[in-house]
Amino acid sequence: MKLDTKAMRHLTAEDWRVLTAVEIGSKNHEVIPTPLIESIAKLRGGASRVHRSISALAKAGLIARLKEAKYDGYRLTYGGLDYLALHTHASRRAVYSVGSRIGVGKESDILVVADESGVQHVLKIHRLGRVSFRAVRATRDYLRRRQGGSWMYLSRLAAEREHAFMRALADEGFPVPEPLGQSRHTVLMEYVDGFPLRQVSRVPDPAALYADLIALILRLARHGLIHGDFNEFNILIKEEREEKKPAPSSSAKGKEVEKAAGREEKEGDRDDDDDELNGTRTVTPILIDFPQMVSMDHQNAEMYFDRDVNCVKRFFERRFHFVATQPGPFFKDAKKTVGKDGAKRLDAAVEASGFSKKALKDLEAAIREQQAERGEHAGSGEEYDSSSSDEDEGEDEVDSDGEDYGDEEGDGHAELNDLGVGESRQATTTTIDIGRISIASET
Repeated sequence: MKLDTKAMRHLTAEDWRVLTAVEIGSKNHEVIPTPLIESIAKLRGGASRVHRSISALAKAGLIARLKEAKYDGYRLTYGGLDYLALHTHASRRAVYSVGSRIGVGKESDILVVADESGVQHVLKIHRLGRVSFRAVRATRDYLRRRQGGSWMYLSRLAAEREHAFMRALADEGFPVPEPLGQSRHTVLMEYVDGFPLRQVSRVPDPAALYADLIALILRLARHGLIHGDFNEFNILIKEEREEKKPAPSSSAKGKEVEKAAGREEKEGDRDDDDDELNGTRTVTPILIDFPQMVSMDHQNAEMYFDRDVNCVKRFFERRFHFVATQPGPFFKDAKKTVGKDGAKRLDAAVEASGFSKKALKDLEAAIREQQAERGEHAGSGEEYDSSSSDEDEGEDEVDSDGEDYGDEEGDGHAELNDLGVGESRQATTTTIDIGRISIASET
């Protein structure tokens, strides 16, 4: 679904209280009875004031009433959960405006946001179960017991787990975005100015980048972790350039050479050798997407480890025509390095931070079922596709009792207390050369 914050400016304190009451009621009810909403909200105006707020929330699509329900009640929609999460980030003064959507995955939406000072961040909204939740719910006993809010419950677990791993990895100096906050099913993180590896068609030194990625897998293993989805979709490439100061020329001949070189630069005749003389370019991989990370002690740890290694090898052979001369690395060798050289066991640290074994079991089961439903025998990553359908919104027949706000494309950022969010603008881009990195054409 597409996040639209245009209705946010019109919500009153009573509306937020009623929306929170619906969220609380959804823990034990698929459809929250209206009297229960009144009881939890406890507004001074009584039932009439609650009904006014319910009407306003339904018009905005934040709650919905099922036509065939056996009693009068409402359910919380993903839009309502989005609003509650944004409201929490805004109250923490972490998010002031929401920009365009920059990525769409099968289990998440990625948006650009900004704080009050205009610094851009990334907001990841987990939507676990967007594609195959109905199949997951039908085959899992733990989901049968949580009929009502199970999809929101799983999305919240994914966000909590991702934030916990990002925090632990960032504290140990891993190349990951800096986590800035988490609320419900959303994670706020640092904006990384880079490109997904899947869009990169050429790099200065494939062997060096391959070595960096394999070293990153082994470094994770030393800390007791396996990414579980280590592929071109979940690796960002960040380019950095160190400029070299030109040597001063004292002769007139030197000045003439400089002018001639300046004319050549304007005409675009510089080649790679000249580029290296004037600056050094480095390529740094940034790792993203962590809900599926597992411990080196996991029962399927070897399978996940080998899959991560093979994903990197296959991609480099297919894209860069690079084949490593040495076999491996192998799980049995990586297992021996766990905790060595003073490496902190991050798998144990995340579990100790409050992410329970039951929550881990629920989340892993859901992810495993969804991958099986999509026929993913290897990690597919966060495959961004703006054409993803909003299947979760069409699962039930809903009477929203309200108007359709439509889809408007925004320009830049919209303040949360003003007119909401602009949609992402997907356009066909030609091949982009940044230094010696080539970004492949994407539609």
